[in-house]
Amino acid sequence: MTDAADNPTDMDRRALLQTAGAAVVTGLVAGTAIDARAATQDAERDEAPLGARLQGVQHFGLTVQNMERAYQFYTEVLGGTEVFRHGDFQGDGVQNTLLADQEIEANARGVNPRTIGVPDLRSGAQRLDVRFIQFDNMVLELLQYREADQPMGSAKSFAEPVEHMSPAFPRMMHICFYVRDDVDFNKFIADLEAESARRGMTQVRANRTIRVMTEADRKAAPRNTNTNRVTAEPSNGWELIYCKGPEGEQLEFVKALGPVKKRFSEALAKRQQKIVR
Repeated sequence: MTDAADNPTDMDRRALLQTAGAAVVTGLVAGTAIDARAATQDAERDEAPLGARLQGVQHFGLTVQNMERAYQFYTEVLGGTEVFRHGDFQGDGVQNTLLADQEIEANARGVNPRTIGVPDLRSGAQRLDVRFIQFDNMVLELLQYREADQPMGSAKSFAEPVEHMSPAFPRMMHICFYVRDDVDFNKFIADLEAESARRGMTQVRANRTIRVMTEADRKAAPRNTNTNRVTAEPSNGWELIYCKGPEGEQLEFVKALGPVKKRFSEALAKRQQKIVR
């Protein structure tokens, strides 16, 4: 029998195994500690104020009448990038998730849900399609509810579009796009209207800063009346126009310059410091 002292290879192997074993045990203990800390942090997060449990706004949704027209406007005209599309949604789970409140309302009124614009995804008589479009700091979701016999991307929606929607109506929302600081805002609006008109999107019309009573007056207004430049505090440096999109949706295009840009930056920095704490 050979003494271990005479066989350094055996000693080296034994030392290596002992070291590896210690490392495994240490790793298991460390891993358990990390898991415990993570579980504690998760529990603490679940008890935090609701705002601290959010990551921000993920997307805005817009229900459209004509999916292909809306998609063309937000990708080809405004330059968004498609993330993905999914469609033919139907069934009980989808109906309950999206439309339960409307079915309850119809039941309370004693009317057929269809009479208040509720589609029947449950039976599959109607279907839902969606497309997500990525902009620099926002995602837009286009949704279309259609009859089952209509193809995806159809120009025909299930429900009749609401016409002449003033932004003064409660619950009316708008999508606001951030224009780059060095862009000529008046020219941007003129180009937006021209490109949309070239594509037959006649609803894409921007307001003017002077009073116009007819469409001819609006078109004839000087280009420098495209943009409303705010000089009064605390909005000084804010530039904006209101515009209807191809589906009749309310859009806004803005610049935030000078003092108002600083106010937004300071508010964001303050919020980020609060979240870090």
